[in-house]
Amino acid sequence: MSYSGIAATAAQMKELDRIAIEERGVPSLDLMEQAATAVADAVEQLLTPDPMGPTATCSTVLMAVPHQGESITDADQAELDRLQDMINDPAQKGRRVAVFCGPGNNGGDGIAAARLLLQRGFSVRAVLVGDRRRMTADARAMEQRLRDCGGTLEDFCPTNQEQMLLLSICDCKVDALFGVGLSRPITGDAALAVRLLQTHAGGPVVSCDIPSGIHADTGAVLGCAVHAAITVTFSCPKPGHYLGDGAEHTGDLWVADIGLPFDLLCHQPVPLAVVGGSFTLPRRKPNSHKGDYGRLLIVGGSEGYTGAPVLAASAALRSGAGLVFVAVPRNVYPIVAGRCSAAMALPLPDSADALLDRVKGCSAALIGPGLGRDHDDLVRMLLQSLDCPVILDADGLNAAAGHLDWIRSRTAPTVLTPHDGEFARLTGCALPIGDRLDAARSLARNTGAIVILKGHRTVTAAPDGRTWINTSGNAGMATGGSGDTLAGILAAFLGQKPLYADGADAAQLAARAVWLHGAAGDHAARRLGEYSLLPDGLIDALPQVLRDHIAD
Repeated sequence: MSYSGIAATAAQMKELDRIAIEERGVPSLDLMEQAATAVADAVEQLLTPDPMGPTATCSTVLMAVPHQGESITDADQAELDRLQDMINDPAQKGRRVAVFCGPGNNGGDGIAAARLLLQRGFSVRAVLVGDRRRMTADARAMEQRLRDCGGTLEDFCPTNQEQMLLLSICDCKVDALFGVGLSRPITGDAALAVRLLQTHAGGPVVSCDIPSGIHADTGAVLGCAVHAAITVTFSCPKPGHYLGDGAEHTGDLWVADIGLPFDLLCHQPVPLAVVGGSFTLPRRKPNSHKGDYGRLLIVGGSEGYTGAPVLAASAALRSGAGLVFVAVPRNVYPIVAGRCSAAMALPLPDSADALLDRVKGCSAALIGPGLGRDHDDLVRMLLQSLDCPVILDADGLNAAAGHLDWIRSRTAPTVLTPHDGEFARLTGCALPIGDRLDAARSLARNTGAIVILKGHRTVTAAPDGRTWINTSGNAGMATGGSGDTLAGILAAFLGQKPLYADGADAAQLAARAVWLHGAAGDHAARRLGEYSLLPDGLIDALPQVLRDHIAD
């Protein structure tokens, strides 16, 4: 899923739909028809034979097994033969689709898709899972259109063995049970339908908007959830496609334009975006010098943690930083100095003023990688004295726990980079974090800082409410030192004035740095594999990833 652009929460989508229909006059049935067309296209692509290879279709052999003392009647055998003929009908091989519809508008999308597939020559079996009396007006209208072209919407009946069999032996299944409005666990017949969708028989699943059972804002599984091969979402992605278990359940994400006015999507009160690789980096001017690309201060290191500031410095230099100073405690200075080639190591002076004198004019500072837990006064002094962007990482975050006023009092940008445990220490929240999007936004709003809540699909939140969900990265990056490399890339980006030239601010640059960090990890994993991916390999991949994003 490499989409880059606008995203929306469930509440935002509900409001966008309302404005489009009630204020802009967009017919709701037209939106539903466009959504259904995108779903039908996805099904057709899945079931279209690959000219380079065979088409996988469902193969089922029916056998009647009599109970002890009983025999198979002629009627039983005739029924089995009839069903077997239906299954083996060569005209329907690779063309059978089961569509599972709820009574809401998501089900209406499925009913409309069933009609379109029927019109395209597919053998379609559409079932309504839920109370027919609760069908929305649009879903009822789509059912009538289905009837008009010779199709039917039958009631889901788990006790009907023939229905269960025929639903399970289709070549593809469409999940149109629940949309983005689902907020409580799935139970009853709907849970049975989800399990039937999950059976290996019946081919891959195409989900409408979001896999049923996935919370649209958090990605949490609500009781049970569908695993989709393709999710066709409408207008823009939802956070649940990327966050939590939703990322695993979504499969390939297709974003379909269904006719919502584009200006509505672009001017949401609380902007949310998905970060892909669509941005570019400016070319360097031929007459530039190292001072043009930032003087960075990295404060970190302690006994047993000398590698953290070195990794951060290496990542910063590979990300274009002009000068990098690494200030570490005197007892580890010889070790760090011996490992720094392009970065300049220096021992932490006895006084804070002496340190500030050494690094006057720095354009960004990174505080915390490997620093240890006994430097709270140093962290406070630096936060209060530095007038450049500051990235607070690792033990810098631990020092600020219980002292968020240190961060609130700053006027220059501050970036906080907590993983879940550090976030809990900063805020006092319980683990696990349920709604990562809301959590990052709340801390950003409370502190005035840019918050990068690290993890799978890292969330970057600005104090003004803008939020970005990252799409790059892989499980091979779950190793010590990955966070240090991210911190170094962040410091390099926030300290390079040319990167602000296209109008980007510190929050946007932070989101881009997060994506590049993950993209470098993906590049390294393709070469080394996820099991063997180390931070050094990620840093070595940065040049290629950065070069791919330099403007023509």
